[in-house]
Amino acid sequence: MGIEIERKFLVASDAWRSEVISSTQMRQGYLGGSATTIRIRSTGTAAFLTIKGRANGISRTEFEYPIPVEDAEIMLGSMTKNSIVEKIRYTIPAENGLFWEVDEYLNGNAPLFTAEIELPTPYTTFRVPDWLGIEVSHDKRYTNRSLSREPYSTWDGKSAVSEKE
Repeated sequence: MGIEIERKFLVASDAWRSEVISSTQMRQGYLGGSATTIRIRSTGTAAFLTIKGRANGISRTEFEYPIPVEDAEIMLGSMTKNSIVEKIRYTIPAENGLFWEVDEYLNGNAPLFTAEIELPTPYTTFRVPDWLGIEVSHDKRYTNRSLSREPYSTWDGKSAVSEKE
């Protein structure tokens, strides 16, 4: 069984840009149910079906399977009920073989930027770069599924760039 353990932060400055080693534009949509998250993700050259269980703190079960890009595009176009999240994901090396993933959200979720780091255990320590803002790991509004239902641009009193706590 796969377990996803991740911490998510708002991005407080553009200082991360000089550290980027790769980027990928993504489209993802969500199918049915509230007890689990079922996501279709396409990068244009690869596609995945991902099933995630309920969150338990910063951990949850996760299963991901490659699927044909053509199938993903059909599902995104016909099964996701306009719940598409589009973003550019930038990868930045962290220490100990870990990586930061900075997501630049597009369309209705612009100008939101978040950064997340996947951890091998909930207790793994990591350096928090100066370009990070407040942690939003436990704020459900910042999950991609929530952003697909209630885009960032519709929020009252939002701030995409936050000061460090």
